[in-house]
Order: sequence, then structure tokens, then C-alpha cells
Amino acid sequence: MPEVEVRNIQNEKTGTMTLDEPIFGAEVSKGLLHEVVLMQQAAMRQGTASTKTKGFVSGGGKKPWKQKGTGRARAGSNRSPLWRGGGTIFGPMPRSYQYDIPKKKSRKALFAALSSKVQEGKLVILEDLEIAEPKTKTMANLLARLGLDGKVLLVASQIKENLDRAARNLPRVKMLEVRQLNVYDLLLADTVVITRRDVARLVEVWGNHESA
Repeated sequence: MPEVEVRNIQNEKTGTMTLDEPIFGAEVSKGLLHEVVLMQQAAMRQGTASTKTKGFVSGGGKKPWKQKGTGRARAGSNRSPLWRGGGTIFGPMPRSYQYDIPKKKSRKALFAALSSKVQEGKLVILEDLEIAEPKTKTMANLLARLGLDGKVLLVASQIKENLDRAARNLPRVKMLEVRQLNVYDLLLADTVVITRRDVARLVEVWGNHESA
């Protein structure tokens, strides 16, 4: 079973924690992670691109010229896609790009993402994470003390107001509740920070569905 050091906010080692094997010691399948990330990115697409087919372009109610006898090609509307100012053929229309994959597969990918952070030494477990003052500088100093560079994902069972206000103005820091945990944000983060108590909550929330 994987074992990770536990530190306090002064970056001093206070002990170790043995992690749940199925969640933090799972096999890391890059193909599965890629599949789930594509699904999440598809769900994030706005799908608002819109073009007008000939049925939506104004005008074109009258036949430009008679069918025969002019020597010109037949034309039924000056809003045909073949004409300047006409409609668009097969252009994009507002739509949803969202699709789903089996829940078991998504959960397996989540465990793989968490396990990859453990293997890379990018999972930081703290005894506690309390911010006395809801100031950006306080959070920045804390991250510097912990030696955390790059993008940081803070995971908590419940996001407290002081912590949220201290972190929200740091573009490289993102906060998620345990239930909101997802593959995309885990892989995007350089480091995942969670408290000992919230690790237990994570196992409680996600581990209950392990055999579902």
C-alpha cells in the first residue's frame, strides 16, 4: 500500500500516512486518462458557433429568372449557397458536444489520476490547512513555505471562506471539494494538496462506489 509523508504548514514532517490501495495505488492507464480528458473537454465546449443555411438568409423568395429560354443555368433563389450572399452549406449550428462514458470507467480514471500523483511525489498531505487571514499574500507565503511551484490544486471536503478568499486571486491555484474531484483538474495540476482528514473523506466518498 502506498505511504506518503504528512507535513504541517511549516513544511515540517509530522509522520506518514498509509493510503487506500484501490484509490491511490491503482494502475495508471494513459489511454483511459486520455479518453476521460477528451470527454471532459467536449463537455466544456460552448457549441455556440452558428451559420445560416439558405432557409435562414433573408430574401430569395422570387425566382431570379424564368426556368427556360434565357441561356443561363436554372436558378430557384438568389440565396442559394452557390450565390454570393447565399446560405452556407453544412455550416456549424448551435449544439452540445457533451457525451458520457460508463461511470465505472470514469471512476477508474479518477483513481488512476490520483495514483499517478502519488507515484510522481506530487501529492502533498498536510496535518491541517487553516488560514487565519483571508489574504492572498498569506496563501502565497504558505505555498512558498511548502515549496510548491506551478499549478496547485487544493482539495477539501468543504471549502472554508477564509481559504477560498485567500486563494481566489492566485491564478495558479484552484480549489475543489472532494465531490468535485475530476481527472482533468488532477492532471492539469502540478501538485495536489489535501489534509489528512480530507483524505479520509475522499476515500469515504469515492471508495463506497468502488464495486458499484
